[in-house]
Amino acid sequence: MFEVRIHGRGGQGVVTAANLLSAAAFGDGRYAQAIPSFGSERTGAPVVAFCRISDTEIRSREPVMHPDALIVQDATLLHQVRVFEGLASDGYLLINSSRGFGELGLGEFAEEMRSDRVLTVPATDIAREYLGRPVPNIVLLGGFAALTGRISLESELTAIHERFAGKIADGNAAAARAAFEFVRSRLESRDVAAN
Repeated sequence: MFEVRIHGRGGQGVVTAANLLSAAAFGDGRYAQAIPSFGSERTGAPVVAFCRISDTEIRSREPVMHPDALIVQDATLLHQVRVFEGLASDGYLLINSSRGFGELGLGEFAEEMRSDRVLTVPATDIAREYLGRPVPNIVLLGGFAALTGRISLESELTAIHERFAGKIADGNAAAARAAFEFVRSRLESRDVAAN
């Protein structure tokens, strides 16, 4: 089973991201489960949601305490909430930021992780470009697909078009595709630099 925890703020579509991730995994022929977690339900408050992906039926309904992957939709949470709790050094980490790990005060932390599994993505900037709004959730799912390979981009795009319609669906799909290509090119350039 592959477990994902998504951190963000109210209004950033954290629960929608978990639902779309689950739908994309289901579209790939896997079992999937999305679980929202609500505290103070107001815009701007920290929000967390969970997703599980498996090749077998999922029976657990517990919160994800030891995620295989973390998606952080808002970098302001990095030093306010215990977002990294339970993440192993071989886990995946995707943070919405145009800054690097050192600039975010996470240089030493990132060095302890596998370099091919941690990345920052300017998801808010990509969302503004394709959607005209600073909503990073679906953009980060495109990056997640490229970083982890746990869902296909095609299934994510299908899930987007099933959830949204018209220009909203098209904009989100284009933004997800742009993030996918951004992550893939960053990973390829790391591979070249390592060789």
